[in-house]
Amino acid sequence: MSPVVEVRDLRKSFGKVRAVDGVSFTLEADRIYGLLGRNGAGKTTLMSLLTAQEFATSGTIELFGQSPVENARVLEQTAFIKENQKYPEDFRVKHLFRSAPWFFANWNAELAGSLAEDFRLPLDRRMKKLSRGQLSAAGVIVGLASRAPLTFFDEPYLGLDAVARQLFYDRLLADYAEHPRTIVLSTHLIDEVSTLLEHVILIDEGRILIDSDAEDLRGSAITVAGTASAVDDFTRNREVLHRDRLGGLATATLPALDAAGRKDAAAAGLELSPVSLQQLIVRTTTSGEDPS
Repeated sequence: MSPVVEVRDLRKSFGKVRAVDGVSFTLEADRIYGLLGRNGAGKTTLMSLLTAQEFATSGTIELFGQSPVENARVLEQTAFIKENQKYPEDFRVKHLFRSAPWFFANWNAELAGSLAEDFRLPLDRRMKKLSRGQLSAAGVIVGLASRAPLTFFDEPYLGLDAVARQLFYDRLLADYAEHPRTIVLSTHLIDEVSTLLEHVILIDEGRILIDSDAEDLRGSAITVAGTASAVDDFTRNREVLHRDRLGGLATATLPALDAAGRKDAAAAGLELSPVSLQQLIVRTTTSGEDPS
């Protein structure tokens, strides 16, 4: 099966700033991807390029085997839901849902109505009168009810409280199970979404640092902790992703250890602990040692 998205050597510059710098990757059908990275890493720019809201400086983009630029057939199969989505001044929530079928060929009004009840979203209220949380709810409802074969969520759920975010995750998984499609979640709430993700793309300063199955990443690193001297001795000839030091104690994050490495760590009196996906992303995008 051909990839849903294929990107080759993609670049986007704003003046002297390279927001996307030589990026290449593919997105396969019917998978949930995490597009992760720090603020300003290039995530939103990348999604804007994929959905033809920005134009590339160089490189190629294919969605469903075609360029998305001025291609209505491709774009009607794509949903891009942003945190700062703008709406017409006098639009009400019900108008948003009524107009959605014009843009999304697979729009499901019944699902939209059900989600509006779940999120307690007032259909007759003007969009400009909605709270931040209600605006976020409207966005995620459109993204889910669009059932677009390629759906991007660019942190639209940040305005939701913890209960509403969990509702979003639950409804996303439930509808995805019945109607598989390619979903890309861009978020800072990595721990919250980690169990949803099947594949992770980490971008930093416009370049891809990680492009890997989430399951492989979950077991790819480990933290050792103990006295600073013991940690220093143990890591002297090993690759270290990150170090922290506090007085006479230290921790180090390393690529996963084999059985012999674990035995050596135990013999050195070091404690081992797994590294969460969020911790791995943080360690990968920050400097190698905490100076504290």
